[in-house]
Amino acid sequence: MQDLPHLYTVSAGAEVTGYVVLSSSGVSDLPSAPPAEFGGPGDQWSPESLLVAAVADCFILSFRAIARASKLDWNSLQCSVEGTLDRIERVTQFTAFDVTATLEVPTGTDEAKAQRLLEKAEQVCLITNSLKAESHLKASIRITAN
Repeated sequence: MQDLPHLYTVSAGAEVTGYVVLSSSGVSDLPSAPPAEFGGPGDQWSPESLLVAAVADCFILSFRAIARASKLDWNSLQCSVEGTLDRIERVTQFTAFDVTATLEVPTGTDEAKAQRLLEKAEQVCLITNSLKAESHLKASIRITAN
């Protein structure tokens, strides 16, 4: 890992109508639009869905790093996140992120250790730590045959 602070740069451009195009060096452009809930077409990534996706992505990447450092063998991790958008004191904001994770591990894995590492991944996720909405983890562990 590089020394902190890190700097991430994204640019956005749009015409009067149509998609907003998000760009960042080294990656493909990403079109975005308002979600259907805000009168948009609902057929592109939106700022809201991108934020919720960032929570899911960060959770999995955090777990991957923690599991590697803790020498935990695992097969796969599926994660879904539900972000709740609400209006609090006349301000529209995300109020909660509910993270549901299913970890598949090989037979013989210490399930208590796997559970602790899932919980640690939620605690250290830099995305949720950067947001004021609370994050809640519901994790399950499935043992798979070797």
